Amino acid sequence: MDIYLSHYETRVIGCLIEKEITTPDQYPLSLNALVNACNQKSNRDPVLELDEATVQQIVDELIKKHLVSDRTGFGSRVTKYRHRFCNTEFDPLKFSAQELGILCVLLLRGPQTPGELRTRTNRLCRFNDVQEVETTLTGLAERMDGPFVVRLPREIGKREARYAHLFSGEVEPAHVSETVTKPTALQSSDQERLTQLENLVGELRQDINQLKLKLDQLATPNRLENTDT
Repeated sequence: MDIYLSHYETRVIGCLIEKEITTPDQYPLSLNALVNACNQKSNRDPVLELDEATVQQIVDELIKKHLVSDRTGFGSRVTKYRHRFCNTEFDPLKFSAQELGILCVLLLRGPQTPGELRTRTNRLCRFNDVQEVETTLTGLAERMDGPFVVRLPREIGKREARYAHLFSGEVEPAHVSETVTKPTALQSSDQERLTQLENLVGELRQDINQLKLKLDQLATPNRLENTDT
């Protein structure tokens, strides 16, 4: 797979794919509509606040990559944009409706579990159950022209593993792998804190011992006086 997308580029491509499917009458999108789609508060993670100049710059870069095309509509001076990411005569990438629905949501919302993907793709495609989602994910991970997704290590305390797209390069897992059931080693920062605590405990013990010694010295003359009387 030769496609590499920056974080903002994934948002633009994801928005164009989403709007092509969900609002075909309003597609392709004007720059203003694309800005609104990128900054949409629902179905986005993270929520962004991109200005028009930034989105225009992103679109220009995607046009250079032949992943977006621009055109002026008949009788209108407004330039509108459509993706050339996949499923077009210009691009070799072809995805089924289910594959495209999953990839679109991953581009817009980042890593997700099969259960989350089934719920969040309901406006883009249809899945009968979570097993069908998992089968589609496996296909995307094993395609000869891919892989397009990767299964991330399951987070501790979570029942399902998440999947991420690979259009922005390899994904660094943010959490401990599911194969780790207990800590095997301390991180360097944890080790430093532990060492500091051990040193502090040692100093407190010394202070306590010195205090006991002083108390014994103060008590000794009193015992001698009592003995003499």
